[in-house]
Amino acid sequence: MSGSIAVAGLGPGDAALMTPEVATALADATDVIGYIPYVARVAPRPGLTLHASDNRVELDRARHALQLAMAGRHVVVVSSGDPGVFAMAAAVFEAVEHGPPAWRDLDIRVLPGITAMLAAAARAGAPLGHDFCAINLSDNLKPQAVIDRRVRLAAEADFAIAFYNPRSRSRPDGFGRALEILRDVCADERPVLFARAVSTPEETLHVVRLPDARPEMADMRTMVIVGSSATRTIARSGAPFLYTPRSAA
Repeated sequence: MSGSIAVAGLGPGDAALMTPEVATALADATDVIGYIPYVARVAPRPGLTLHASDNRVELDRARHALQLAMAGRHVVVVSSGDPGVFAMAAAVFEAVEHGPPAWRDLDIRVLPGITAMLAAAARAGAPLGHDFCAINLSDNLKPQAVIDRRVRLAAEADFAIAFYNPRSRSRPDGFGRALEILRDVCADERPVLFARAVSTPEETLHVVRLPDARPEMADMRTMVIVGSSATRTIARSGAPFLYTPRSAA
């Protein structure tokens, strides 16, 4: 008898931002599979096996989950944020497409979560209040030329842009390239939000103008949201409110 797979988003960090649906799936699971720090967010209990693995083995993780489900296990594949946003849901379905036909008949559900982009925007106000896009700056799975083109086109279209995975020790230069493209296309001082470790005790919010944004202001725990030309700043004590009006001229 086959089991099931729930591909679940744990939210941005605070347990209060995990959905009840995901909490129920974790309570019913026999196995939890995911990247090491995400699995560490799941409390051990009798009857639950935790399978933690490195960040660059997404397809191996997905195949493992499918194999366990075929053996009758009830598996939860965890991601931070939302599993469908640059995370494990796509890897699971890629494995299903190229795997044994029997995998297609498994009970597979995707359980949404609060992604970092939405958590960061909510902390700052409403910078994604009008049209926006999300771009993953990691070049692990796509060429840098593709990233550069998408950043340029998004800037030319005047979207607010949420940047995932802006900068790491192994990728120190990509975010700098993105900032150069933005400054080349956007001749203004639109606000840039650096939201680090949102909803955790280490949370910090920092807002600067585009000409003053620097690559070293971001790391892998930082969500960067660049406003559109319409994004407004409301000064106050502490970090300002940001919002993008719902209408466009």
